[in-house]
Amino acid sequence: MRIAVNTRFLIPGQMEGVGYFTQEVFHLLAQTHPDDQFIFFFDRPFDAGIVFPSNVTPVVLTPKAQHALSFRWWFDVKIPLALRKFKADVFISPDGFCSLLTSVPQVLVTHNLAFLHYPKFTSKNLRLFFKRYTPKFFKKATLIATLSEYVKNDIIGTYSIPPEKIFVVHTAAKSIFKSVEWDERQEIKEHYADGCEYFVFVGCIHPLKNVLNLLKAFSLFKKMQQSNMKLIIAGRIAWDLDGVAEKMKTYKYRHDVKMTGYLPEEELVKVVAGAYAMVNPVYFQGFGAPILEAMLCDVPVITSNTSSLPEVGGEAALYADPTNAAEIADKMKMIYTNENIRTQLVEKGRENVLRYSWQKTAELMWQAIEMAVSK
Repeated sequence: MRIAVNTRFLIPGQMEGVGYFTQEVFHLLAQTHPDDQFIFFFDRPFDAGIVFPSNVTPVVLTPKAQHALSFRWWFDVKIPLALRKFKADVFISPDGFCSLLTSVPQVLVTHNLAFLHYPKFTSKNLRLFFKRYTPKFFKKATLIATLSEYVKNDIIGTYSIPPEKIFVVHTAAKSIFKSVEWDERQEIKEHYADGCEYFVFVGCIHPLKNVLNLLKAFSLFKKMQQSNMKLIIAGRIAWDLDGVAEKMKTYKYRHDVKMTGYLPEEELVKVVAGAYAMVNPVYFQGFGAPILEAMLCDVPVITSNTSSLPEVGGEAALYADPTNAAEIADKMKMIYTNENIRTQLVEKGRENVLRYSWQKTAELMWQAIEMAVSK
């Protein structure tokens, strides 16, 4: 079988959800199916440091797909031509876009419908693009893969897509996340938090990630506890830096907050593993891999009671209303003052992460590919 994959988010040093998903799933599939051929389509020169399995052919299709017009050119002109040239049997697009002008079977991976639920957190041009083309993508795709039952039901309820057309593949935490010994944890705290305990948030600075409410909750926690606890925000600046920057100018506890920017994987693992707890009060998430990464590190989790997060976290997390800073702060206080709760969350987290693995994700994606080809 000749399997073409949209890998335009496979950019080392800049990868987040879609990029990590693409890297983990399709490198694993290429390795476990050596008799099949994989064609990886990039929209820019790919990093020379990427090591591809021998049955992968990387192909650059320019120009970059960066805005509405270039999206359509890349997906409806360059992709159909490349699929024909390489005689692809199926095309998989992990970023929620597909080609409307090819007859090749397509598996469309949809991470969430955040643009509908929180339209003000999506730029106007992208919002209009998504609203116009998402129903067309769903109609065109042979099969739709989602990362959670929540997203599947959201698509069914919003667009009346037949349930049998949607395949849940889940996702997982990266295996490099793991707990650390006490001595190493002390070194991490010294390096990143002046030797103090700290809460960690992992994600880009974007309104959907709810960083401003996180800062409000941390302020309330500090007022309640009078502790030397720190807050580390680990993630790149995506949008709304001005709002966060303005908040930090007058923020009473600004010296207890460290914003690291985008971190290489090996550093991010340390920052998560050294944390007292992860606080992840995002408004909306299609899956929520960061909370699983924390659980792999034996770090307890506070997250939102919305979207897919209760599905992913199960009984292994504390949940709060992301719009209520006081409720988030109460959960932070609960973990800080009750060691029994913290220990129970760590133990439940170890069990919860066993429900997910990249091997399971890859196997489910392979089933989706075979189903799409058979259709």
